Amino acid sequence: MDKLSMISGALFLAADIFAVTSLAMPHWIVSEIGGDTNIGLLKTCLTIYRRPSICFVPDPVRGEWLLTFVCIVLGVLCINVTIVLLAFSYWQCRVIKFARWLGFLAMILFCLAAVIFPIGFDMDQIGGEAYQLPNNFRVGISYIFFMLALWITVVSQLFASKVCLPHF
Repeated sequence: MDKLSMISGALFLAADIFAVTSLAMPHWIVSEIGGDTNIGLLKTCLTIYRRPSICFVPDPVRGEWLLTFVCIVLGVLCINVTIVLLAFSYWQCRVIKFARWLGFLAMILFCLAAVIFPIGFDMDQIGGEAYQLPNNFRVGISYIFFMLALWITVVSQLFASKVCLPHF
């Protein structure tokens, strides 16, 4: 296992933590108008006039956001297996090829989730259009964590594939 594989494994671990954290919080879309509104992929939380938060699962769940959730969960699973394979490559160098492909698959799944998620901005509660969030709503910390996980996955894939190395 070389240094680039170790760096790649550490970056994949960071991306994994950010992606799981983004799924754990319902702060994908937020608004402070008329109380605090936090809309997640599968759960919405409302706080009105500093009362305790009320969280519920919207009925029906947005198909776009359910597909985004599935893509992120599958991407997290791919990253977990990639980390295990990168650690196992210390003893068996042949498995690094599979780790690279799984890391690439995780990157593709995260990119799909990033493209599919904004299609759901046209829901009644938000009142926007696909890919266009209205002015009274903004993206929350969960979405920022997810985008950070996406970019870290891209960089770790570059290290895993050794794309950044000069070829002499």
